[in-house]
Amino acid sequence: MRVGIITFPGSLDDRDAARAVRLAGAEPVPLWHADRDLRRVDAVILPGGFSYGDYLRCGAIARFAPVMSELVPAAGSGLPVLGICNGFQILCEAHLLPGALTRNAGLRFVTRDVRLRVENTGTAWTRAYRPGARITVPLKSGEGAYVADAATLAGLEAGGQVVLRYDGGNPNGSLGGIAGVCNAEGNVVGVMPHPEHAVGELTGPSADGLGFFASVLT
Repeated sequence: MRVGIITFPGSLDDRDAARAVRLAGAEPVPLWHADRDLRRVDAVILPGGFSYGDYLRCGAIARFAPVMSELVPAAGSGLPVLGICNGFQILCEAHLLPGALTRNAGLRFVTRDVRLRVENTGTAWTRAYRPGARITVPLKSGEGAYVADAATLAGLEAGGQVVLRYDGGNPNGSLGGIAGVCNAEGNVVGVMPHPEHAVGELTGPSADGLGFFASVLT
């Protein structure tokens, strides 16, 4: 399986995502923000970082990158897409996911390992987990608070579109403790914590994040 990893100017975690993909048993395929060809990949990851310096809003400029003109319709046709941190912000800006990410409560950058509960194991990126699984992965963001209007939040909860929830404390003020959501079809997922930094106990707090990358292979 070939998993594309998009690098935008300011991406930081593209190499980490590629390593996670390799450890899961797939082939990482580098994609550049100016590409207009997804190179026939089977899935795509938008990694963390500060695309285009986070000018205007996080992800607001990346949403208009040439590669997104190919990704948006492909995602609409069922291509599995995972956005991590800044990638999550980009997916929200591109309207592939509902809601938005805003400044953390307390207006401070948060960087620490967090406990998460897997709420939805029916997505392309979480089916390797058991329902209600508790995992530990790093969080590192300044604008990671998930927000949406009341109707959107109610729809997410009713439709099972909350993928991850902070467990045992809310580090950034996300509404409902939401750490990740998916689209109605379950092929597009956005998460604020970094599963690619938790794929082996030698380099992370756990190997709990590897399930995201293994899931898309099944």
